[in-house]
Amino acid sequence: MSYFEAFILAFIQGFTEFLPISSSAHLILPSAVLGWEDQGLAFDVAVHVGTLAAVVIYFRHEVVALFGAFVASILKGDRSKEAKLAWMIIIATIPACVFGLLMKDIIELYLRSAWVIATTTIIFGLLLWYVDKNAGLVKDEYQVDRNKAILIGIAQAIAMIPGTSRSGITITAALYLGFTRQAAARFSFLMSIPIILLAGGYLGLKLIGSGVAIDTNMLLTGIVTSFVSAYLCIHLFLKLISRMGMTPFVIYRLVLGLGLLLFLLQR
Repeated sequence: MSYFEAFILAFIQGFTEFLPISSSAHLILPSAVLGWEDQGLAFDVAVHVGTLAAVVIYFRHEVVALFGAFVASILKGDRSKEAKLAWMIIIATIPACVFGLLMKDIIELYLRSAWVIATTTIIFGLLLWYVDKNAGLVKDEYQVDRNKAILIGIAQAIAMIPGTSRSGITITAALYLGFTRQAAARFSFLMSIPIILLAGGYLGLKLIGSGVAIDTNMLLTGIVTSFVSAYLCIHLFLKLISRMGMTPFVIYRLVLGLGLLLFLLQR
């Protein structure tokens, strides 16, 4: 990879990770259109570090409060709303972990194709549009209970199918359950912290065991670029949805999915 390719790929990963538009759909475009090679395991770890740092720092006050309440719930039996939310985030993470362990090889073998990504980009975009138009929009993230956490967690597990969009389908599920757009997005972003941490840790262990030579400057490019783009993405997204809802992202998904299908049909 050149530094230009590293910058573009890290920017795409960071900026699309938290938007409901599918980062995998965007990451396949450079390879499909420009013939760029796979970025490699070390670079995957780098962009995971960058995006994780972005969401943790952006929600630093919430993260500190939730972590403190979680520890207090274990040591002192704390039952505050922060302690409850921390446990709901953990519960919501479990389905993706189980699904990942059971289905990872099947997904890698059969579902990581441009055809699948184009199709899921369109289907789940339409689902987001339907739910957003018919959502109750009354609950905040502190009203997530165990059943709702499990349902949103199952949605996050489905997002392992390329093109689905982790943030897109978890926000869709939360909207369906009656949460406001802001609450759905915040819960989705907070849910991303343990799942990105686990995914990054898994990739990091694979990298250590692989013995692959590491280009430090290339990794720093990936970390810094993905961090900045992800941080900006979170800030802009939370501002935008309060005014415009999910419609702009639905339109974008439909255009992207149809464009990718047309490109594949012409190859």
